[in-house]
Parts: sequence; C-alpha cells; structure tokens
Amino acid sequence: MSLTLRIDGLSKTYPNGVQALKGVSLEIPTGMFGLLGPNGAGKSTLMRTIATLQEPDSGSITLDGIDVVRQKDEVRKLLGYLPQEFGVYPKMSAEAMLDHFAVLKGIHDRKRRREIVEALLHQTNLWEVRKQNLGGYSGGMRQRFGIAQALLGDPRLVIVDEPTAGLDPGERNRFHNLLAEIGENIIVILSTHIVEDVADLCSRMAIISHGRVLLTGDPLRTIHDMRGKIWKKTIAKSELEACQERLAVISTRLVSGRTVVHVLAESEPGDGFEPVDPDLEDVYFSTLSRAGEIAA
Repeated sequence: MSLTLRIDGLSKTYPNGVQALKGVSLEIPTGMFGLLGPNGAGKSTLMRTIATLQEPDSGSITLDGIDVVRQKDEVRKLLGYLPQEFGVYPKMSAEAMLDHFAVLKGIHDRKRRREIVEALLHQTNLWEVRKQNLGGYSGGMRQRFGIAQALLGDPRLVIVDEPTAGLDPGERNRFHNLLAEIGENIIVILSTHIVEDVADLCSRMAIISHGRVLLTGDPLRTIHDMRGKIWKKTIAKSELEACQERLAVISTRLVSGRTVVHVLAESEPGDGFEPVDPDLEDVYFSTLSRAGEIAA
C-alpha cells in the first residue's frame, strides 16, 4: 500500500526567538526520502514535529488522511523513530531491551513478542550478539539496534535523524544496506548533513537551510541539471580570495596541500578552469550558495 506524507506551511519559533521552520511544505512518497541540510537548518525540528514530539506554530501534516498534529496516538501506531541522540541502558542485553520496547509498543503476547524480537535481531544482523550488553556495542551496532526498535510494531513511516554521523566506513555501509532494505515498501525519512548518504540511498530529497526548503527533487535529476555549470581549478591558497571576488565559488577542498575550488558558472569562466562532472555535493553547495547561505 502506497503512502504519502504531506507537510504544508509548517512554521515553528522557539521561546528564545529562533525560528526553526519557516513555511515548510513537502510531499514525501513511499521509499527513501533524504532531508539534507547543514547543522542548525531545522531538520531535527521538522523530524520531531513529524514524530509528534512537539507541535508547530502553524501549518499541517497528514499521513494517509491522518492529521499528525491532532491525531498523535493514531500516528504513533504507524511510526518508528531513531532520534539523533538515542539512549540505551548499557547493562541490558539487546534482546532484553528490544523485548522491553516491544511491551511498550503494546505487543503483550509473549510468544508473538519473541518471534518479532528474533526476526528484528536477524534483520539488523545482531542475532549473534543479542546476549551482549548494549554498553559494549560499537557505534554501528548501536545504530542497527536503534533501527530494530524503530521497526517494532510494523511501522509505515520511519524517521532516522543523522544516523551515520561518527560511523566508520564499514559500519556506514552495513547501515546503508539495512536502510535500503526497509525503505522499499514504507516511507523512510533520512535526515542528515552527509551528502553521500542521500546520494547512495534516496530516490527523492529536499535541501533545507535556515528553516526553509531550498530545493526538492530526484537526486540524479538535480545532478543532471547541473551538468555544464560546474568548473574546477587547483590554486594556491593565496589566490582564493581573489577567486571568490570574481566567481561564484561553491566549495573548496584541500588536496595534497593545494586548494581545489569548484565554481558555478553558466559558461566557461576561463583562467584555466576546466569542466567537471557534477555530483550531489555540487548540487548541495550550489543550492546553499545561490540562497546566500554559505560563505565558501
């Protein structure tokens, strides 16, 4: 069954005066959806609002006809959530903790609960370490356990907030495979500042910054639309300021002690710049740059 999450005109200002969301509207279909933006962009505020943990000042969210803001209990039956800061009891085993979460989710039949817990431990590749205390788990194992608890109750919408920050490449790869598997038939919202996560996993995405949606679309399509507009050159660090004054520099990176700059230009900027095949990072930085929201 195909689901759609609709967000319309969502705004939120905190008591300290920070306006975290400014009229956010999105349509999120079944599959993996990437919410990409820098730290402080409003991603976590949006995730917490969808997850019924806080209310917006204005706007609406609907999931398959359910009003997310007003029908919180109905939404929670369909929701799995892995927050950015996910706490566990370090002296409990994964198996016991998952069983405890299953009870909280309303799965009271012991036999059924055991079957569900076993299936999730296998699915998240934690079966062999199910008796180990969670305090001894690596970062990647803890995140996979976080997904296991988020999948309790057969959710139709799963939200994961910054799930791969701090994971080593191997753990990140295992986590990606797990997310790709669960994202085939339900809505999975992946909120991250790591561009590669979205490029690797998501068929739809939005770029958000300072509480506003700057771009939505298919990542591959957005990359294609940038073709012929990204140029690169290796320069001395001392040349960077002059380059920034003359051209729309969207990113700089240090390679072997030299500075490689990427610039956005409709035609060849000259001065030794060469065309480069764009990637999602170029889309991301150029989108922020056009909105005046980064200084390269």
